[in-house]
Amino acid sequence: QAQLVESGGGLVQAGGSLRLSCAASGSIGSINTMGWYRQAPGAQRELVATITSGGSTKYADSVKGRFTISRDNAKNTVYLQMNSLKPEDTAVYYCNANIRPSFLFTYLDYWGQGTQVTVSS
Repeated sequence: QAQLVESGGGLVQAGGSLRLSCAASGSIGSINTMGWYRQAPGAQRELVATITSGGSTKYADSVKGRFTISRDNAKNTVYLQMNSLKPEDTAVYYCNANIRPSFLFTYLDYWGQGTQVTVSS
């Protein structure tokens, strides 16, 4: 099986920056799309940004121009650079990856454990 391990969350003042990382490990055959989602208290989980294996990206309107998603395919790692952070960005951020385990011919969705991002005003 595969697993995702996130790092980089924390507390930052409004206007500040944080960089999240998520590394996939385990029995990985190949990875398709990787992405970040977030869930604020009392809210549903929402898409933040995704990136395909070829580098095509998609962003939520609320983060366009402030967040940048990237990936290092050699390291099976996806990053989220978050700039100009706002209090409304406060949430638990989850990494997601569409992975084909080495012992399967199909892709499965995997989730990280989540990392807290808190932006103070």
